[in-house]
Amino acid sequence: MLDFLKMRDIDALDNRDLGLIDWVSPLGGRLLKTYFRASVLGLENVPRGPALYVGNHNMGMMTLDTFIFFTEAYKILGVDALPYGLAHDFPIRLPGVNQVLTKMGGIRACHKNAAKAFAQGKKVVVYPGGDADAWRPFKHRNKIVFSGRRGYMKLALREKVPIIPFVAAGAQSTTIIVSDNQWLAKALGMDKWLRSKVWPLTLCLPWGIVPGPAPVFLPYPAKIKIEAMKPIRFRRRGPKAAEDLDYVNQCADKVEAAMQKTLTRLAGELKGE
Repeated sequence: MLDFLKMRDIDALDNRDLGLIDWVSPLGGRLLKTYFRASVLGLENVPRGPALYVGNHNMGMMTLDTFIFFTEAYKILGVDALPYGLAHDFPIRLPGVNQVLTKMGGIRACHKNAAKAFAQGKKVVVYPGGDADAWRPFKHRNKIVFSGRRGYMKLALREKVPIIPFVAAGAQSTTIIVSDNQWLAKALGMDKWLRSKVWPLTLCLPWGIVPGPAPVFLPYPAKIKIEAMKPIRFRRRGPKAAEDLDYVNQCADKVEAAMQKTLTRLAGELKGE
């Protein structure tokens, strides 16, 4: 117990505890899949070897759709499909959160840590939209909101790994984010203190109206569909390609357009069910 309570190095790859994952994932995955009537599609598209999963961020800080997707991927495809997660500095440094995230494969979000994982033949997952995507307003729940962040594309090109886009529909309907209040976040200096460009106004259970990020809430049991898309590989790769901003933007536009098309389709399917 005392060992579990120790704060972990947020840059180390050897914190991941497959024994803990084996214990938590079957029960947790089954429970969440049942509660959200969730389905996971497209796992046959996930290649072996190093790759960068790129997803849309949902449910604020809870991201239960992430747990659903990777629990299913681990069950069907094994440990090769299980990624290290690039986590925001703030939550991964929090006592209690640090111990859990690092044991589940969380590492501090930086290109150096991702490169270390790729060099060992591992996969990495990133949510480029970060706070802007996770706290996007309810009216934008079926939109990909990356806010022009293209670091993920530079990483994939520099490290010569394919991108596996995966998209969740329905997960942003588990609570109602009234507004992301970017203006308020700027006025309060949240970008400086928490590296956050939003300060959302959220309507959630059991708290009601919450000003600011609600770390934990009771999600509405909205139906969720998650799909792993076919991997996207790029003709030009390597450090020079990653420095060509026009090429980076061209590649990122391709990825984000494909993700938006898939999200729109999945949202339409949910609406008809």
